[in-house]
Amino acid sequence: MSFERVTAGTGLGAEPAPAPRLGEATPTDGASPAMRLQILSTEHWSLLASRSLAWNESFSRAGMFLSTLSGAVVALGLVGGASGFGEAFTLFALVILPVVLVIGVATYLRLGASNYHEALCVVGMNRIRAAYLELAPDLERYFVMSAHDDFPGMGVTMGVPPGGGRFFWLAQMISGTPTVVMILNSVLVGAIAAIAAVRMGAAAPVVLITGAVAFVIAVTLQSSYTQRAITKLQAGHRPMFPTPEGG
Repeated sequence: MSFERVTAGTGLGAEPAPAPRLGEATPTDGASPAMRLQILSTEHWSLLASRSLAWNESFSRAGMFLSTLSGAVVALGLVGGASGFGEAFTLFALVILPVVLVIGVATYLRLGASNYHEALCVVGMNRIRAAYLELAPDLERYFVMSAHDDFPGMGVTMGVPPGGGRFFWLAQMISGTPTVVMILNSVLVGAIAAIAAVRMGAAAPVVLITGAVAFVIAVTLQSSYTQRAITKLQAGHRPMFPTPEGG
């Protein structure tokens, strides 16, 4: 398998340009293969550490949001039991739930940024593996992760099983942490809207419809934001080592 660099760039949006192979000398570069290997290894470890930090931050932010939400629910239960779920309860809910929602929205946005960060790290590590294979092509059979920086190659490195059909991909999306946070945020929006309707003296059917409509709007807005981010990533990505056809 050939891992010749077909384009060159420093990031996802870099413009293609011809570049030499690792083993080829250039008029301005006298780095030996050993020095190049050391540079690549250092960058590889740096990307691994950066990816690990992104994962830790994602889990920490999601855990903080869930802890805040759990505490708010317990507090609402205590206030509701003491006040008989009257006006004091609705007023308290309209104060505390928006605070939890702000934390949830911030968590959702940060999870999206962490996922983009992870994608950058995976692209970089895949390119470095391609560089390793340029230096030592016979080591290819020992590599489990991908040496291709296109989306199929990124999926291999991220541990996404190939195939599975639409149901499999739907299950993967639903089980993801950003999706869980998105659903909880939407539930909060629906609850806030419904409680506000109760506060204004609306009838039960109106309260239910208000909460459902708010939930759907919140899901739509967050999904649209995520879709735009994914589309932007796909449009700006320029693979340097694409997966061969049939590979």
